[in-house]
Amino acid sequence: MTTSMQQMLFTLETMPKKVRANRGRTTEKLKRLDLHGQLKEKALRYCRLRYGDVWEDPIRGHKVAVLDATKIEDIRELLGKEKPKLVINDPPYNVVVGNANTTNLPKTSVEAYINFSRQWVTNSLAIMDEDCHLYVWIGADYKDNFQPLPDFMIMMREFKELKARNFLTMRNQRGYGTQENWMWVRQELLHYTRGKPEFRVVYTDIPKILRGYYKIVNGKKTENLERSKSETIRPGNVWVDVQQVFYRMEENVSGCYAQKPLKAIERIILTSSKEHDLVVDFFAHSGTTLIAGEKTKRKVFTFDIDPIFTEITIRRLENYRKTGKTGWQWDNPFRELEGE
Repeated sequence: MTTSMQQMLFTLETMPKKVRANRGRTTEKLKRLDLHGQLKEKALRYCRLRYGDVWEDPIRGHKVAVLDATKIEDIRELLGKEKPKLVINDPPYNVVVGNANTTNLPKTSVEAYINFSRQWVTNSLAIMDEDCHLYVWIGADYKDNFQPLPDFMIMMREFKELKARNFLTMRNQRGYGTQENWMWVRQELLHYTRGKPEFRVVYTDIPKILRGYYKIVNGKKTENLERSKSETIRPGNVWVDVQQVFYRMEENVSGCYAQKPLKAIERIILTSSKEHDLVVDFFAHSGTTLIAGEKTKRKVFTFDIDPIFTEITIRRLENYRKTGKTGWQWDNPFRELEGE
C-alpha cells in the first residue's frame, strides 16, 4: 500500500461520522460543462432553446435567448423598441481558465479577441438608451503580459459616446497562485456611461469604524463619523465585502465556472438603474444577472450563444421562484442526467 493510500484511509477512519456521512453531498453533482463534451451533449437534449429561439417570462417579462453577441440584427429583434438603462457584460477573458482552453472560454490571439470585443461593444452601444450605464467584467493574463485588460481599455477609447467612469476591483476572499508569486485575489470591472444616467448611492454591510479624518464644518471641528449619513461604509472602487462563488455557497451553479457573485451584480443594478428599468446582459452564463434583476424588480433580457447556459439561466429563475434558493449549491440543475 502506498503512503498516499495509507494517508487517505487514515483520514477517513479518523473523520467524525457526521462529516463522513455528509462528505458525498459536498461535491458538485455536475461536472464543468465546457470541459466534458459527452456530458454537454447529453444535457443539450433537455434544452428548450436553439439558436434564434427566445423564452419569454410570463410573470415579469424577462427574456432569455440563444443569440450571438456579435450579430446586431438578432439583438435588435430581441429588444424591439425597448432600450436598456443598464448593460452588464461578462465576456470570456481570452484567458485559459482552470488550465483548459475550451470553446466557451477560448484563448485566441489578442487581435482576434479585440475584434470580437469591438463587435459586441458596438452592438451594446447600438441598443442602449441615450442615458445608460455599461459595466464590463474583464480579466488579465499575467502569464501573457496581462492581456487582454490593457488592450481592451485602449480599444474602448474608440467609442467616443462612452465615457470611462471607474475601474473597480472585486477582492476575492479565496485567492489562487503558487508560493512563488503573490496570491491572485482580484477581479476587474470597468464602468462606462453614455449620456447622463442616474447613479444612486448604496452602502455595504461593513460598519464604519475609521476615525481621525477631521474637517471644519460651519466653524466646528468634526470627524468623519459625525458627518456620516450611514453607520456602514459606502462602497468604493475596491470591493472587499463580496465573496466569490464556490461550491459550498447556495448560489453556486454546478457545471458553470467562474460565475459572478449575486451580491456584486445586485450592487451594480441598485446603483445604476431604477425599479422596472430594463437591464441587458449579452453573456448569460449561469444566469446571475437574471436572478439579480428578479430580486430587485428589474426586467432582464439576457442571451448566450450556448443553449446549455440559457437553459441553466431559465431553470435557475424557475428554481428560485419555486424554492427561494438562488442556486443549487452542490445539487444538479440537470437532474435528468443523474440516471444516465
